[in-house]
Amino acid sequence: MTRPDTTGATPPRTWRKPPFIANPLLRYGLLAVVAVYLVWALATLPFNWERISEGLPRAARIFGGGFPPNFSRFDLLLTGFTESLQIAILATLLGVLLSIPFAVMAARNVAPLPVYLLGRAVIIVSRSFHPVIVAILFVAAVGFGPLAGILTLTLYSIGFVGKLLAEEIEEIDWGQVEAMRATGAGYLATLYYAVFPQILPRQVGLSMYQLDSNLRASAVVGIVGAGGIGSTLMNAFGRYDYDFAFAILLVIIAVILLSEGVSGWVRKKIW
Repeated sequence: MTRPDTTGATPPRTWRKPPFIANPLLRYGLLAVVAVYLVWALATLPFNWERISEGLPRAARIFGGGFPPNFSRFDLLLTGFTESLQIAILATLLGVLLSIPFAVMAARNVAPLPVYLLGRAVIIVSRSFHPVIVAILFVAAVGFGPLAGILTLTLYSIGFVGKLLAEEIEEIDWGQVEAMRATGAGYLATLYYAVFPQILPRQVGLSMYQLDSNLRASAVVGIVGAGGIGSTLMNAFGRYDYDFAFAILLVIIAVILLSEGVSGWVRKKIW
């Protein structure tokens, strides 16, 4: 026969993570709505199963023709990729430099309301369109070639880096800003000594990531005539040179991996 516990100790409790939506009726109701929507969307989308079945052998032929990759025209590959690298570097430098003032303008804690609204409007417009759409507009405006690609990726960089950098500025330690203001420092001195040092590691990481993104995007915008390796890749597919196209893709992957390693090394040195 067990004796009753007279010590007054409470039994241990097991912590469980609370659900994202506390109301079970609302939680399961939303899940049901999502499931019904997925079924409806799949049932109403015009899938052409006959065309899909006919395309599978063509896809197998394309992938089969890509092996082994053909590096015999390395000069052509190097020329196209060098142009893409130049476009990506120039666009990243211009985009990051221009994103800094727009990020300061779009940070609510360091900018007055009219300036904040203007900065946010510029960033929103820069992020509203896919780079391919912007590339088509710039190709129509300045013609075929790398200039259209540089302008496209510069605008793309301003939208991406500016947004994330503005959010980083809004999350800084405000004590350093107050300390600078207490000494009588002006607005620019406060930004230079109290704001920018706090966001520098984040700025470096964003810049390196944007360079990776611009390298990938340069291959895409080149398809519509904005210069770079994209036009070479498109021509290779147009001539059914799948082995050469696969070689181009492998070089793009290798360069992205290399830049990822370099960005990690730089972030460790600065952090």
